Amino acid sequence: MRDNKFNIAVLIDGDNAQAKLIKEILEEVSKYGKATIRRIYGDWTTPQMNSWKEMINLHSFNPIQKFSYTTGKNSTDSSLIIDAMDILHSDSVDGFCIVSSDSDYTGLAKRIREEGLFVMGIGRRITPKAFVQSCEIFTFAENLGPDTEEDKTPFRKSDKTPSNTSKQGNTRSEDSKKEEILKEAPTLDLNLIDKAFEISSDEEEEIHIAKIGSSLRKIDPSFDPRSYGFRNLTELFRSLKKYQVMKNEVNGLNYPLVKLK
Repeated sequence: MRDNKFNIAVLIDGDNAQAKLIKEILEEVSKYGKATIRRIYGDWTTPQMNSWKEMINLHSFNPIQKFSYTTGKNSTDSSLIIDAMDILHSDSVDGFCIVSSDSDYTGLAKRIREEGLFVMGIGRRITPKAFVQSCEIFTFAENLGPDTEEDKTPFRKSDKTPSNTSKQGNTRSEDSKKEEILKEAPTLDLNLIDKAFEISSDEEEEIHIAKIGSSLRKIDPSFDPRSYGFRNLTELFRSLKKYQVMKNEVNGLNYPLVKLK
């Protein structure tokens, strides 16, 4: 977590992102810094950009017009990349947030990291792995929406199959829907959790959970407790039999510690 003086440029590919999540996108960025530069790229003369128009003033975004000179060819990515490089060399920000599920931004993310700046990505689960791994942090858009019944589905651990939580009296269609949700639920890799704990330990028995979270992101930039039905990492660790979460108050704030049972 960075302080609010950490300036971030938020660059959204309007052809490749969801307008309804713009508020949630800004809230996610605010965890790491302040969104000082806010731009949305697209051909604003086309109907597909209409969903963004009522959002730009509400959330102080600048619309960047980019005409599609060739039918079927998206020119938004080149415009966003050129702007990002200009911002990068202006030394006006400390990091970037690229909102898109397009692999074309993989090289841009790598270039930003080479300059030593923070770079995060936000996109759908279909985002190519190369782009995800090129970011320091990558958040799936599916984790940003409001809680739904699907969001509350318990995660699947690699060594455990979820129990059937359907109540008696549910219709067959409801049961089928839950089965589909369980099939699509991500699998929690317990080996990843153990590895992050080991990296963070430094031979200490009790580790700050924030430190473990940082290690998890270094191994997998897209790791997010919300993908497994938990609001935060503390809730996830409390669900694991192997670990114990302990309260640790400092100046009235809780900084949880984790240790092996």
